[in-house]
Amino acid sequence: MAAELDTAKAIRAYCLRLLAQREHSRQELGNKCLLKGFPKDDIVPILAELAEQGWQDDARYAESYARARIQKGYGPLAVRYALQQKGVAMEADALQPDEDSWLDTLVQVYHKKFSGDQPLSRQEWAKRSRFLIQRGFPAELVNALPKHLAIRFL
Repeated sequence: MAAELDTAKAIRAYCLRLLAQREHSRQELGNKCLLKGFPKDDIVPILAELAEQGWQDDARYAESYARARIQKGYGPLAVRYALQQKGVAMEADALQPDEDSWLDTLVQVYHKKFSGDQPLSRQEWAKRSRFLIQRGFPAELVNALPKHLAIRFL
């Protein structure tokens, strides 16, 4: 009984230490606790308790993570996929800004990576659009970019 209490205290202290550094998803905390060697049966109730008390919140984590990834130039598809890999369902409205804000983000990423005002060959545009799609921007948005920026083709 005392050993279980000590284990619970250790798990709680470890999780709070991690949460003090940055937001974590419930799955991330669980995985880190498992790697630390804590028993899974002891981890689950502590994680539920931390979520109930507001120390850990997947929606808050999703918003924080999405904001950071968007600032680094990633599109909605890449952010959504990364969050799914971290075990966070997209109940948060972190990726629901209007189309114009995603277009603004796309334009910023485009100008940061590519410069010049000269006409582009179709091959060069294909290369640039592949880069933007790999960054997680939807193809429809990437295809609308030349008209929005008045990009000229050879």
